Amino acid sequence: MGEGLRLYGYWRSSAAYRVRIALNLKGLDYVTVPVHLARDGGEQHAADFRELNPQAQVPVLRDGHRVIRQSLAIIEYLDETHPDPPLLPASARERARVRALALAVACDIHPLNNLRVVQYLQAQFPAFAEQRDAWMRHWMALGFAGVEALLAEHPSTGEFCDGDSPGLADCVLIPQVYNARRFALDMAPYPTIVRIDAACRALAPFEAALPENQPDATPG
Repeated sequence: MGEGLRLYGYWRSSAAYRVRIALNLKGLDYVTVPVHLARDGGEQHAADFRELNPQAQVPVLRDGHRVIRQSLAIIEYLDETHPDPPLLPASARERARVRALALAVACDIHPLNNLRVVQYLQAQFPAFAEQRDAWMRHWMALGFAGVEALLAEHPSTGEFCDGDSPGLADCVLIPQVYNARRFALDMAPYPTIVRIDAACRALAPFEAALPENQPDATPG
């Protein structure tokens, strides 16, 4: 069923990481097409890739003749075209909650930690390299505080962000937790997030999606 799926991404891209988790949860086969975001000024800026995605960003999913861009749009496309197992709950109210959790990470935390933002800051402010990790931790901590409050004690929060099956919100949250640990953020203030991360990381689809388990992963 998934023979025609090609995922253009970068092993360390948290947005591509989200899509890998979703593909794995769906049990879909796909071909990885590496796009190195740092080599030679970034392969995402090459003419052939910009033809595929004028935004010069990963991930991009190719499904036969269809090209889908933006990680959340890709995940919802997969959920609609391969509905079992579902990544969104049944009711409109619960779907809105799950989307809000996903967007809290994808729209409020991730953009300020994005590679191109950090590269721009480093180019404009040469001393920024010394403060980079503090910048990353600041925005992740601020965002996680809100996500933790949304998850903790909420009746819809179960083993995972919504109930006892992983879904859209988990696909987005876990890559951000991975980044947080990479930049040595103290996760103690976010016990619900830590618990959900542990539950997800125990599952094979999440393990297979880890950056270091990708064919284009490089040391360092």
